[in-house]
Amino acid sequence: MDIRYFLLSTFILASTGMPAQKTTRVNAIKANDYGVVYSLPKTSFEITLLVRKSSYRRGDFYPYAQRYLGIDNPVTEDRVVYMLEDISVKNKGIPDKSNSFMIQFQPKSFEPFVSLREDGVIVSVNADPENEMQKEKALPQGERAAVNPRRFLSQETHMAGSVAKQAELAARQIFDLRRSRTDILTGEAESMPPDGNAYKVVMDEIDLQEKALTELFTGSLQTEYFVRTYTVVPNAQDIDKMVVARFSGKLGPVDADDLAGEPVLLTLQNKTPRIELQLLERDIKRLETKLTEGLVYNIPGKALLTIRFRNETFAEMETDVVQYGSQDVLTKKMFDNMKKPIQVFFYPELGAIKQIIQ
Repeated sequence: MDIRYFLLSTFILASTGMPAQKTTRVNAIKANDYGVVYSLPKTSFEITLLVRKSSYRRGDFYPYAQRYLGIDNPVTEDRVVYMLEDISVKNKGIPDKSNSFMIQFQPKSFEPFVSLREDGVIVSVNADPENEMQKEKALPQGERAAVNPRRFLSQETHMAGSVAKQAELAARQIFDLRRSRTDILTGEAESMPPDGNAYKVVMDEIDLQEKALTELFTGSLQTEYFVRTYTVVPNAQDIDKMVVARFSGKLGPVDADDLAGEPVLLTLQNKTPRIELQLLERDIKRLETKLTEGLVYNIPGKALLTIRFRNETFAEMETDVVQYGSQDVLTKKMFDNMKKPIQVFFYPELGAIKQIIQ
């Protein structure tokens, strides 16, 4: 595995949305020396492939489709076809255990506390976290084959001595159903439905039977959708055409090292200007001391992210990347106000400050 990134994948059947993490309030009290340990996040990208699976099943009477129904292209063999419908990208902050810190408050501070996610990432200081609802994205509706068509075959058809005769009788049933529909629509049926509800019931049943019997000739198609998500965790280096996964029309999503599929490529380019500072040793020590006191936060960098498959760009966007940025700190003195404590809100996915209320 390339040391520039970490890659893992998960298979999800239900939906692509993820519920927001719960938060915990941690009070700075004497028992913990008025200090709260928190983690800053680092950037990961969740790359989700939306896949359509189409299952074709041939009908029992497919050799007679053209002869009896004039259908030239029936399904002649059972097969499954996968289609990559979409690729979406989500910027998700995960705990960076190498960037865990402690913020210490003065013993006489006004009931200080910190809100943390379940994974320890900081959300807010001296304030309840904002309620951010995350909507789940429902999968598209698939298409199912009709019910078992043989349940609609007449007794005469079931007793026919050959497949060819069964096909002929089944085709005759289809034409009878079409004639019945036409008679009802034109009002010429011997027994018309008495009201609108009965009309709908009758017409729906005719449509169902016709579709099911026709599939004995044409074959059936069933479609369903699912997603597969891959997580990429970059470091401070650019990523050039990384193979996130591969995709095959016969197999669907496969692992990045499975050459049975074509590659899904990720490129990530750092767009944050890099400033080289020439610091004296005492300045370096002063900077290190600064980051051990107060409240450390991230200043993410900017990057251009591109996802391509088969020479088609599925995603191209500017995004924040913590690993391409830097850090700074709010001094301890900012939290010493006993009457009106300072409130700090974070972007939990980035570890960057969203708002400060004094």
